[in-house]
Amino acid sequence: MNFIKKLFLSLLAFMLLNSCIKAEEAAPRWNILFIFADDYGRYASCYKGIDGRPTINDVVKTPNIDRVAREGVLFKNAFVNSPSCTPCRSSMLSGRYFFNTGRGAILNGAIWDSSIPTYPLMVRDSGYHIGKSYKVWSPGTPADAPFGGQQYAYEKAGRAPNNFSEEVTSRIEKGASLEQARQEILSQVNKNFEDFYAANQQAKPWHYFLGVTTTHRTWVKGSGKKLWNIEPDSLQGKLPKFLPDVPEVREDVADYLGECQAVDAYVGVLIKQLEEKKQLDRTLIIISGDHGMPGVPSGKCNLYDHGVGIAMVARVPGGKGGRIINDFVKLPDLAPTFMEVAGVKPPEGLYGKTLLPLLRSEKEGQIDPSRNWVITGRERHVGAAREGNLPYPMRALRTPEFVYIRNFEPDRMPLGSAKNITETQTPDFNSLQNVTYTAFADMDASPTKAWLIHHRNDPKWKWLYDFTFGKRPAEELYDIANDPDQVNNVALNPKYSETKANLSSQLMKSLTAAKDPRVTSNPVPFEHPPFTDGNETKAGKAGKATNKKDSK
Repeated sequence: MNFIKKLFLSLLAFMLLNSCIKAEEAAPRWNILFIFADDYGRYASCYKGIDGRPTINDVVKTPNIDRVAREGVLFKNAFVNSPSCTPCRSSMLSGRYFFNTGRGAILNGAIWDSSIPTYPLMVRDSGYHIGKSYKVWSPGTPADAPFGGQQYAYEKAGRAPNNFSEEVTSRIEKGASLEQARQEILSQVNKNFEDFYAANQQAKPWHYFLGVTTTHRTWVKGSGKKLWNIEPDSLQGKLPKFLPDVPEVREDVADYLGECQAVDAYVGVLIKQLEEKKQLDRTLIIISGDHGMPGVPSGKCNLYDHGVGIAMVARVPGGKGGRIINDFVKLPDLAPTFMEVAGVKPPEGLYGKTLLPLLRSEKEGQIDPSRNWVITGRERHVGAAREGNLPYPMRALRTPEFVYIRNFEPDRMPLGSAKNITETQTPDFNSLQNVTYTAFADMDASPTKAWLIHHRNDPKWKWLYDFTFGKRPAEELYDIANDPDQVNNVALNPKYSETKANLSSQLMKSLTAAKDPRVTSNPVPFEHPPFTDGNETKAGKAGKATNKKDSK
């Protein structure tokens, strides 16, 4: 009997091993270049006209990102899981829902739980040479960071690409020409990748993560026009309804688009290197960002499309180019995608689903009928935004036709309290920019934010001030076809009562099945320190935050 049992176990072990070997042999084992820009929404010129109406994408120029889309795939409906840097990246690196990443689900106070597997370390363990430049996941120590810490950092050439407009402007003020200053920044991108590539002495397949933060606030006022020749008035008539079409806001958006074009220039540097090294057709290239535009209504920290919708393009070795895919995809899909490329079996409990079938397909439009919804959400962004360090818990279900949002604590202020703002206060516009660092702290300080606060009592714009900063109802519902900018909440309209009930049911069932602590735990761990259920590992409790810009 013991002999039969041992024989059975030996055969089972052989079958499992053989299965793993076959899976690894079937894996493409491409190199992986992932360019992930901070606060980079769905802005690239390859998205021009895709919505059938004038948009900001009519103005921005991103020829290198466009090339990746032209030779590969453009995802029309790509979304983050959470529109705040740290929880978004926790979700992306692990493939989990953000709320299933412990203290990785929040920004301030985040610590990585090293018991949660992350794709960079898994592909490393499968034989990949890995490296990164700049921001991946900021809080944490080298021992527990999801990318393995600073031992994999290639940044000796410089960190100036993280602040393009500031760095270029500084060099110009010291006597450099615009072209000289630009080339100095691009040379750092080039040299950091060269150092990474040279370190791969065993010629392993590699994964390089470029995590630039130049699209994160702040940037130099007027830099869009000065450095990139983006005329602010060219945006007239192209802004969404929640962005006032006025000179101050147009200039702010133009400056942001300049930083997007800087990211595109970095893409061009890396593609050129791949061509010179004859690695382009051996490398999977994916370009995306961690949420929408910062410092504006409906953007970062919101669950409207402007906050959670992102650009995502991919170039696949041997793949058919020029395809636009309508399937709903999400950043957590990247972890199992990269794992499958490397021949790694994904762990259990993932929200993400590999994109490899879509990337290898020759079809376009809707390829997988089941990819027709995503869930997004957030808990806490800036810790001190609300009294008592309380979060603003939200979850949303996005389908092709609707956005349904559940605000679990509607009595709280969604973007924080109105610190330093009084009913009688009407200071000049410039002085208000300082106030906006503390008022409504879950929105980044910006000229647009200052403009809106300054015009809060203007009858023409009071609606937008209230929509942006005021309390929100427990339920929000937006009809995409009739309201693409998502400013008209129809949750109380009887015409939509059945739709609202169905979407609410689908959302809550999905959250319950995923064991979202917001709906399955009592008390809810996100409400008070230490913001988890106490199941972190010792390594996870040892982390600490790094510099301010990298941690937001």
